[in-house]
Amino acid sequence: MSRGFLFFLFFTAIFLQAGAYGLTFMLPRLFDSFGADEKIVGGMLFATTISTVVTVYFSGHLSDYFGRLRTLSGACIAIAASLFLYGYLDTVGVGLVTASLLLGFGWGLTYSLGPVVLSRLVSADARVRYFTLLSVFVMAGFGLSPVLASVLEGAGYSVRHAFYVTAALCVISAFLFLVLDLPIKAHAISPRAEAPSRITLASLSGVMASRSLLPILMICLGASVFAGMINFQTVFADARGLNYASFFLLYTVTVVIFRLILARFKGGNNPYRTIALLLYVMCFSVVIFIFSGTSFPLYMVVAVLFGIGYGISYPILVTMAANDADESLGAQTLQLFALTYFIGIFGFPLIAGWMIVEFGTWPLLVFIAVLALIEATLALRRSLA
Repeated sequence: MSRGFLFFLFFTAIFLQAGAYGLTFMLPRLFDSFGADEKIVGGMLFATTISTVVTVYFSGHLSDYFGRLRTLSGACIAIAASLFLYGYLDTVGVGLVTASLLLGFGWGLTYSLGPVVLSRLVSADARVRYFTLLSVFVMAGFGLSPVLASVLEGAGYSVRHAFYVTAALCVISAFLFLVLDLPIKAHAISPRAEAPSRITLASLSGVMASRSLLPILMICLGASVFAGMINFQTVFADARGLNYASFFLLYTVTVVIFRLILARFKGGNNPYRTIALLLYVMCFSVVIFIFSGTSFPLYMVVAVLFGIGYGISYPILVTMAANDADESLGAQTLQLFALTYFIGIFGFPLIAGWMIVEFGTWPLLVFIAVLALIEATLALRRSLA
């Protein structure tokens, strides 16, 4: 298999399974169909958080035992089972909890091990470009799956069918990862065997003592902002009489275009200053959304600015975490980066769902803006150090 075709299949597999996370944005709509509110959505995603955190911690152990590509394949099967259960069930109970746990298990493995596999294929100088491409395919996958759900609803199907379709795509992704096992080993830039990936107390303390700690903490804040804005976007849009599919489509297109344009951009002479500027743009977009009301043009402005701020800063932040890490702890650093990301992504909706039900959407958006401001300021402080 040629190196170019290998990357094509790898990124295709990433794209196909990434739609699973995008469908978590549709959970409020799905759960509403059987009478469950945003608190239940937050509770289910909190179960996903627990599963994800445990899975990410042990992802290195699993990949050391089974191999990284076979582990990724198994993760995709778990995601497919999760999506099928979400689409099939219509009551709150053990079944939904099982689906949430399976989603956390599968997504935790794919998200944490994907960059680790990619880092074995590219040199340190090429990391920004390839990590950016990785994030482009992830973003395209989970940004377009809500659009798919909207299209299916417009065609007379229910949101449940989007879960079935995406489950089938995840099965295809599992097959592709299996096919890529031997070719990726053959094209690794280093001929030596894979270094151990498991997280131990020694590796954990090593990462915590490194400069990578700041981007690891920052990504948790950024993921919380992202989850608050994106996971309940259908709720925000419905309350204001807006079309959520337009937001997701424009946000996704913005992120994909800018990430492709800036694929070789490493953040300039001071990457943290660049990250800070982008995060302040993200914060500004949330502030606009607080006061935009039912204005569709402003809604589109928010989608573009949020896509620029969060979408461009993320791959640079991933690269800084990898570059600030000790070489021997690269895999563990990326796994911990993913772990804190998932705490924000799946954990924050528990807080957000509770705030929506108890206080409404406006206080939640103010809280999200404050978190964005804190993250941007942390990046600014590092840039001045």
